[in-house]
Amino acid sequence: MPREWDAKTYDSLPLPHLNWGRRTLARLPLKGDERVLDAGCGTGRDTEGLLDLLPDGRVVAVDGSARMLEQLRARLAGRLDRVEVVHADLTEPLPFEGEVDAVFSVAAFHWIDDHAALFAALAERMRPGARLVTECGGRGNIATVNAAVAEVRGEAPGTWEFAGTEDTRARLAAAGFTDIEVRLRPDPARFEPGEQLEAFLATVILGAHLDTMPEADREPFVTAVAGRLAEPVVDYTRLEISAVRA
Repeated sequence: MPREWDAKTYDSLPLPHLNWGRRTLARLPLKGDERVLDAGCGTGRDTEGLLDLLPDGRVVAVDGSARMLEQLRARLAGRLDRVEVVHADLTEPLPFEGEVDAVFSVAAFHWIDDHAALFAALAERMRPGARLVTECGGRGNIATVNAAVAEVRGEAPGTWEFAGTEDTRARLAAAGFTDIEVRLRPDPARFEPGEQLEAFLATVILGAHLDTMPEADREPFVTAVAGRLAEPVVDYTRLEISAVRA
């Protein structure tokens, strides 16, 4: 299963994910009565926006982090009658009944190593003609931050799968998708130097590294990485996907 998160801290940060969620929702055509899979739903911030677009529909909210799902349940406490909350690995057969009319995802797929298995698992739960609309970190994402990590640790990080456009198109086609549109969008995010930047790095980007460190080494590591950035900017590049289940 994917790593656990500090979901409450994650939810309190000034995340660029807010803009990513709004952009991705705007690309998802809905009538309002569909059943939609939110793949890698996290704390439910984007699930909330999705529910607003589905007054007569339902959401299947899937994530690999139990703490994220706890936060989602708290956030959506008055709306859980229209949400199926599922703790699952997105590369395995998904443990819910029936098919969905669409799949939506924000900032999740780069945490998954095997995108071929991911797309196959999603396709298995999508009705023919269902649309996949997602975004995640793509080729070149956080390259400057990763270079800083490599300087501090003496080795390049290998935590994520930042896929490119051509390999993504090939994987989608192999999983049974058509009408495939894939693009990379540079989208740097600026933070206040010091505490805000370091809190963001520690919670969102460096968590997998910190998990392997003694407690006493974690804060100095984050400070050292932040100090090697020329400016308080995370150089995001987003991989945006739209495709249809054949």
